[in-house]
Parts: sequence; C-alpha cells; structure tokens
Amino acid sequence: MIVLGVILLIVGFVTGISILWTIGIILAVVGAVLWILGSMGHAVAGHRHYW
Repeated sequence: MIVLGVILLIVGFVTGISILWTIGIILAVVGAVLWILGSMGHAVAGHRHYW
C-alpha cells in the first residue's frame, strides 16, 4: 500500500493531476499506520502481522 501510494504521488506530481496526488498521500499514510501497528504486535485486520 505504501509503494502504491508513492507511485501515485510521483505520477500525480509529474502529470499535474491533483486527485492522484491526494489519493497517493492517503494510501501512503494508511499503509504506514498499518505497518507500524503490525510491527508493534497489534492484530491488523485479523492478522498478527501486516506486510
């Protein structure tokens, strides 16, 4: 999810499409939060770890 967010950020920045930029930021932040929660040992979506 983080990688997809970064790709959308880059594509949105290069093409000037602001909706891609916004979706990229949201995906990167949500992915980072899920990654941090998973690495701390909290169950994320029923799983003990989240990649």
